[in-house]
Amino acid sequence: MLKEKSNMEKKEKLVLAVDFGTQSLRVSIVNQFGEIKAIIKNKYNEAYFSSEPSFAEQNPNYYWYELCNATYKLKEKHDDLLQKVLAMSVTTFRDSPVFLDKNYEPTRPMVLWLDQRQAALHKKPPFLRRLIFAIVGMSETVTLNMKRTPAIWVQENEKDVWEKTAYYVNFSTYINYKLIGELIDSVANQTGHFPIHFKKGKWYGDNALKNIYRVPRTKLAKIVKQGTVMGVISEAASKATGLPQGLKIIAAGTDKGSEAFGTGAYRKDIASISYGTASSISVPNKKYIEPELFLPAYSAPIDGLYQMEVQIYRGYWMIGWFIKQFGTHETLEAKIETMATEEVLNYKMLEIPPGSQGLVLQPYWGPGLKRPEARGAIVGFSDYHTRIHVYRAIIEGIAFGLKEGLLGIEKRQHKKVKEIRVSGGGSQSDAICQITADIFGVPVSRTQTYETATIGTALVTFYYLGVFDSLETATKAMVHIEKTFIPNPKNVKQYNKLFKDVYAKLYPKLKGIYKKLKYF
Repeated sequence: MLKEKSNMEKKEKLVLAVDFGTQSLRVSIVNQFGEIKAIIKNKYNEAYFSSEPSFAEQNPNYYWYELCNATYKLKEKHDDLLQKVLAMSVTTFRDSPVFLDKNYEPTRPMVLWLDQRQAALHKKPPFLRRLIFAIVGMSETVTLNMKRTPAIWVQENEKDVWEKTAYYVNFSTYINYKLIGELIDSVANQTGHFPIHFKKGKWYGDNALKNIYRVPRTKLAKIVKQGTVMGVISEAASKATGLPQGLKIIAAGTDKGSEAFGTGAYRKDIASISYGTASSISVPNKKYIEPELFLPAYSAPIDGLYQMEVQIYRGYWMIGWFIKQFGTHETLEAKIETMATEEVLNYKMLEIPPGSQGLVLQPYWGPGLKRPEARGAIVGFSDYHTRIHVYRAIIEGIAFGLKEGLLGIEKRQHKKVKEIRVSGGGSQSDAICQITADIFGVPVSRTQTYETATIGTALVTFYYLGVFDSLETATKAMVHIEKTFIPNPKNVKQYNKLFKDVYAKLYPKLKGIYKKLKYF
């Protein structure tokens, strides 16, 4: 046994995985067995700032300084491991544009993905395009997408800034520039309000750039296939970060994409749920299949795969909202017991039966593109309901929303999902995992570490380094199930009835009311 372990250690290979989350940064050294050998976590002092109530902005160099700080800590503590690293990949939160001048300096703060500003859209698309959108039922979706495009908002409200902006790039692209010295990025990092043609893996044509996205091609970065060696750590970056000069940087994908592969969801019969700030469910597929009509399938971190994803925009952000608004008592309890407030709430939630005694929540605190007029709703209140009922209804409502998305995905890909893998803060709760298993009616598995985006990024890096001969081999080597939650048949039956008879009917019934509420 000792000899076997010794041989394994001799064969150990290492990569560096950088994970920029919305709330914190993680820099990790990972081996090909899925073990995190070293990790530095930096929680941001200020995740974002808001000059207006609906804004969420940050100086892009703030994140660069956080990275430099973290990598130097890593070098100080684990330089022996750092010198053995074969390559690195970076994953970041999505849809957060950076505006740069001709000298590659920011012209304004970057706009984060959770920013809610909307352009007035003074200039409409050409009549013919508007007619086509109306015919196929896309008018509202296209209009909202344009209104939420930061480039269009800046053009309308900060014309001088837009005139100075030579480059309009994603946050991940900017980090690559700081490391490599070139504006280059993976096609799998381009989501949201960037003009990427996901099926073709390239920027849209000039007509779409001009009329829909309003960004000239000259302002866009170079995008490459996943797995491409985009460059190496430059001399300047090496001095700033402490990372070895010449270290290869491999094109990977976004944090959500990385999370999915970090949980082992690499086949179309395995779904990945991310219970993060934004909650999502995704399923990989070799075919380009839209998860919902006119909603694109994203490029996965692995070339040749797409991810069908449905997102609950505010997701587990709602837990923080609930705690802030209603969780004062539980917060005090948590301090006394030296626990997280969520742990106290999750324990109390177990006292509430499945279905929250008829209290049902629709989780559209932040509407998506497919339901632009949607609002959040809680229905079914009775005099015996408590704030803990509301908390459980939030957990169940998010899962119901994701289940609705999965049913659409399964219908479109003509294949049922047999298992779900979970990640994100909510996945650490056994109670939440069990509720998820009961609502979806399939086993739900949690893997060996909370750091699934890190494992996914490392897995992709090893895969493209040729350490593994297949994605399946890589997954078996690096992803390990920690615990599986089996659906309770009685609860499954109850949740199925609640979903079918109540939840699935809420949005169609409330849609007209939601439209009227936008005037208030």
